[in-house]
Amino acid sequence: MKKGDKVRFLSEVGGGRVSGFQGKDIVLVEDEDGFNVPMRVSEVVVIGEEDYETRHIVEIKNQSHQTGLSTSSPLGGKDTSPQQVQEKTCRSSCAVQERKGGDLLSAYLAFVPIDMKELSQTRFEAYLVNDSNYYLHYTYLSVEGTGWRLRATGEVEPNTKEFIEEFGRESLNNLERVCIQLLAYKRDKNFLLKPTTDVQLRIDGVKFYKLHTFLENDFFEQPAQIYPIIENDRAARSIVLDSRQMKEILNNPRI
Repeated sequence: MKKGDKVRFLSEVGGGRVSGFQGKDIVLVEDEDGFNVPMRVSEVVVIGEEDYETRHIVEIKNQSHQTGLSTSSPLGGKDTSPQQVQEKTCRSSCAVQERKGGDLLSAYLAFVPIDMKELSQTRFEAYLVNDSNYYLHYTYLSVEGTGWRLRATGEVEPNTKEFIEEFGRESLNNLERVCIQLLAYKRDKNFLLKPTTDVQLRIDGVKFYKLHTFLENDFFEQPAQIYPIIENDRAARSIVLDSRQMKEILNNPRI
């Protein structure tokens, strides 16, 4: 880390550019308002300056199948090369960085356009965002006929996001009803047991044609559609009702 590097805070929202140091342990970070914020060196992380399109994640994912590397990215940033993916994987496997408040589970399903300027023609990428100090094992499913089809499964490291798939508009009909299942845990330490999460969402394909439905957010450098799965240990209410739930509502309108 050196003067001029762009950094973000690990234990709280924010970041800026390194303006100087106080001894070996304190770094001065100049925020967007021009104020110098003293932070411990261990509480900040250097982030890249490159402005890569999200399609590079797909290229990395293809390369990682040959090298066995992870495709997770730190929240708020992107992996930009196989070498950086390898370095990040090494760091995460050696020492997971936990943040204050991260022991409450929060996770999101996100859709990001590859080319925001060509929204009528662009393809999209799906991500699972893990905004917690837990590892998350996930399954991502969609309805197909009278059953479900597994679209992806894997593990997302704490405080990272995982690329799931790329799709085009021709696939939107297959995403009208999706399900995300999560199992949370920590490694090499004791932790509070969390209930498994099972949430069904209805994805409105019309929103992929409207610019204003893609919003600025804390997880991506570009606008995205963000669907909460669980926030602060509270699972999102499933939008889709099964036949048993529908029957209960019809029999008891006050539910």
